[in-house]
Amino acid sequence: MIAESIYQSRGILPEEQRLYDHLLYLVQNESPQALTERFRLLFIEATGHPNATLQQDLDRLVQSKNSSEDFRFILNRCCHILINRWQSRPQCYSAIAELIALFELAPTRPVTSDLYRSRIIKQQRHLIQAFRSTEQYLTLKRLATVLQPAEFSIETERFGTLIRRYPYLYEHCLVTEGTPASQQASIRQLQVERQKQFEIDLSKYVTYQVRCAVSDTATPGRDRVIYPVQNPTLLDERSLSAALHEFTGKVNGNDTCREVAQRFSAHCQEVRSYREFKRDLYGYLTDVVNPAYGKRHFNRQFANLLNDIHSESESQPLTDFLMLRTCSQLLNFLVVESAQNPQHFVLVDLLSNLGATSTTRLLLQIVLLCQRIKPYLEKRFSILFHHYESYSRDGVQWLIAAMENLQLALTTNFSTLNLCFVHQLVR
Repeated sequence: MIAESIYQSRGILPEEQRLYDHLLYLVQNESPQALTERFRLLFIEATGHPNATLQQDLDRLVQSKNSSEDFRFILNRCCHILINRWQSRPQCYSAIAELIALFELAPTRPVTSDLYRSRIIKQQRHLIQAFRSTEQYLTLKRLATVLQPAEFSIETERFGTLIRRYPYLYEHCLVTEGTPASQQASIRQLQVERQKQFEIDLSKYVTYQVRCAVSDTATPGRDRVIYPVQNPTLLDERSLSAALHEFTGKVNGNDTCREVAQRFSAHCQEVRSYREFKRDLYGYLTDVVNPAYGKRHFNRQFANLLNDIHSESESQPLTDFLMLRTCSQLLNFLVVESAQNPQHFVLVDLLSNLGATSTTRLLLQIVLLCQRIKPYLEKRFSILFHHYESYSRDGVQWLIAAMENLQLALTTNFSTLNLCFVHQLVR
């Protein structure tokens, strides 16, 4: 695991282990409120903590020659020791938000007149301030947002607060270098729970819509009470209905997206070379694209990209490796390549011209063909989420529409959810 490799490489100091053991004992025996105050004194104030031995251990860690690099991992693990315990108790979720909020507070206690201690206090406060600029702290803030109960969460206009809506982002946005293995397991479990809840909510909503449609055509005089069910997405009813039809219904009146992918996958078993596969893949995917848009420039760009991918292997047979590499390169082109170079002009152009649903179907056909690439697609969207996290929602409505459609596409094609009756919805 990520965290294990870090600690194996640098080793855990005795002072560090005693700090972890102490926090583990406290989290099992003290209230979240009392422990949050202890945490504030120990880390934020760097003075006034009642356990002098523990304070001395922390002082040594602050003064170590590698503290500028290691302290963020130590602090991150200390937070996760408390969070991992509180995360299993929903009544403690608010304590997690309060814990992370401590890092936004300025110290209130004066620095001691003791020159030796004052130097350590100032150094620790500097390390705490530096922690607020790390990926570890950003990940902790996201986790606090995800765990905040929806009914108590503070609605803001910042796009980043929507992360709780997208379980497919959790493993990519809530896990970072130094996240303990136990916390990674908790996040995966949380992802499963949130995804399952979305499936339930979506199923209830579609059932409600179908009952309304049937009621509208029922024999007059038969009154039926139908209790409203809230739309679980941020899409309007018409857009949601269109997306569900696109991802689960018969496209072009023939097959579902999954059936189209299965038929092409079977065809791929018969191709004689990688060159032939790329030629047929071009047709398989451009069939999804509106011809008027494709003829302008997209189809040409797409063909050039396919020609360049592993051009040295064109005479070879198609292999799983070549399939995986080809699909990953296509997602780089269609969504975004890397966090270091988060250019996504093609995606924005697709969304502007085809709309979120048709663009998502294009991505879905790739993932249905090569299902091992699904986490890679999710990672592409986590890069975009990170890039636009601090933006206002109004400024990234195009991205919200894409992420909502992706949530629907993945849910309807990679879960046990059965929406076979979705065709009854009135579009």
